[in-house]
Amino acid sequence: MRTNTPILVIDRETGSEFEEVILGERYIRWAYQDSTSSFVEQLLFKSTLFSKIMGFWYDSFLSRGKIETTIKELGIDESEFLQHKSSYRTFNDFFIRHLKPEARPYSKDENDIVSPADGRVLVFPELEGDTFVPVKGYPFSIHNMLPGISDRYVNGALAIVRLCPADYHRYHFPSSGKIKDGKHIDGALHSVNPIALGSGPDVFGENKRSYTLLETEKAGVICFVEVGAFGVGSIVDTHSLQLVEKMDEKGYFKFGGSTIVLVFEKGKIEFSQDLIKNSAASKETLVKVGQTLATIAEN
Repeated sequence: MRTNTPILVIDRETGSEFEEVILGERYIRWAYQDSTSSFVEQLLFKSTLFSKIMGFWYDSFLSRGKIETTIKELGIDESEFLQHKSSYRTFNDFFIRHLKPEARPYSKDENDIVSPADGRVLVFPELEGDTFVPVKGYPFSIHNMLPGISDRYVNGALAIVRLCPADYHRYHFPSSGKIKDGKHIDGALHSVNPIALGSGPDVFGENKRSYTLLETEKAGVICFVEVGAFGVGSIVDTHSLQLVEKMDEKGYFKFGGSTIVLVFEKGKIEFSQDLIKNSAASKETLVKVGQTLATIAEN
């Protein structure tokens, strides 16, 4: 059923609610909510061809002219940029921009788990077996998302951090630890927008994704999952060390909406109360990288 219900998000810093600006909203609603669009959905989202074509264009100098219009349309704060906008040669150069270090302060308390990225957060303090339900009526499975390693996380906890085109698209480690394992899984490139999540595709089990297992001193083994989405040309890892520190850069997404999922073992962490409250009301919270998501559970 087609609906134009706005997507409302709570700004963590102000507590106010705002309506999300969605690039290409009309086309996303048509692809996922219009019964006449099934062929288009197959072409655009289950095949990676269109996203690859978009990726080539955003890597070309021809895309440079889109930088200024995107900054204005999405209200992006230029004062946070490490480099001036005129220095970016392509749209993807701008999209994967670095920020000034002081733009994203973070807690250095070893008991705090911080957000790996700027994004809209939903948390699930206790999974029902292997299931989480970001949109009512459409459950998702960690068995599908993490084939072969999901048993460790049954009845655990999970956080979804959904990035939008307006966001800083580099992501960081939420805790210090040791890299134990990782894997890349090919797949589709469905949109991760709530419009798509509410329309039935198994975004977390079907989309292109990568996971990394991070063994920490107090938070157990955290599974860090990067989920590709429509328009994402690449998921790029930039770290090369086995031992990492909290807020070390892990990688970046090129253009497109995309998502990071953090999966925790049972009983290891406790999410921040404001995130629990907002998520229980099915409302995402706008959080910045480095802000505290959770603390080590008291045993």
